[in-house]
Amino acid sequence: MSTARTRIIFTAAAAILLAASAIGGTAAAQATVHHETDTALADAFNGVDRNTNWQLTSKLKLKFPTYHTEGIAFSGDHIFLSAVQIIEPTVKFPAPQGGFDRTPGKGIGHLFVMDLAGNLQKDITLGEGDMYHPGGIDFDGTNVWVPVAQYRPNSSAIIYRVDATTLDVQKQFEVKDHFGGIVMDKQTGHLVGNTWGSRRFAEWDLQGKELSTWDNPDFFIDYQDCQYVPNSKMLCDGITNLPQTPAAGGNAATYELGGMAMIDLKSRNVVREVPFQQWSTAGHVATRNPFKMTADGDHLTMKVAPDNGDEGNGTEILTYEATASTTK
Repeated sequence: MSTARTRIIFTAAAAILLAASAIGGTAAAQATVHHETDTALADAFNGVDRNTNWQLTSKLKLKFPTYHTEGIAFSGDHIFLSAVQIIEPTVKFPAPQGGFDRTPGKGIGHLFVMDLAGNLQKDITLGEGDMYHPGGIDFDGTNVWVPVAQYRPNSSAIIYRVDATTLDVQKQFEVKDHFGGIVMDKQTGHLVGNTWGSRRFAEWDLQGKELSTWDNPDFFIDYQDCQYVPNSKMLCDGITNLPQTPAAGGNAATYELGGMAMIDLKSRNVVREVPFQQWSTAGHVATRNPFKMTADGDHLTMKVAPDNGDEGNGTEILTYEATASTTK
């Protein structure tokens, strides 16, 4: 084969590879699909039950306006906190109008970027039009994924990708429905989101093509903030508001039931769920919104931020620790 012909073949091959890499966005948006062997978090969480002794070990007060907190994520250098600033509350209609049960309201979506001491470094504004409500977020090792939806069910949302190092923001795609949480499944390279009240899940590729949907088989809590757990699992915290007895105020005095659940993204079953009833400074159950968990062997560390900026002592990142019972 002549040198000139060889050069032409290699040039054509390089062009094909470059074109393929450009499909669907920049290289930073491409998922890294790999085999995972670290199952420490899944193993430890499978040892959590009602009797697990969670200890509050620290409080980190945030000294800037945080509004209504939603999701939290931790990279090596930053803490990310999503929040919604309500300018005009939504108002429920007497009867549904145009497929909606309430007005859109008005607000501003924030992704706060802090150093590890909780000092604000950047306030990233996210959203468009009626889509101003950031939800639960997740860090995949490179990017922070943030859904920003209308503040009403059966609406729409934008999925954003934020580079955790450069803090560059990329609008990845839009979806029909309110999605209030998201994770990146590193086994498949796909994104998985949960809708309003976590009643339904959807799976997309990185270009926003919907690959599948399924109903939540569980009704224990509404998931608020989730994270990816090897292998192909999704760990979420959540809350449901239950009515009190008539003597205690009935529906006007609801009780916050908190909990955590781990979902297998292959079988789509809830494989472990436990209640969690410890309380914040403002009196909210700790699993009300932002939540992330790590494991070192059977030792679990959970970070939560249940209080809004105008409640109690303001938003505090609470750290709880526990040792799980991993005896088989």
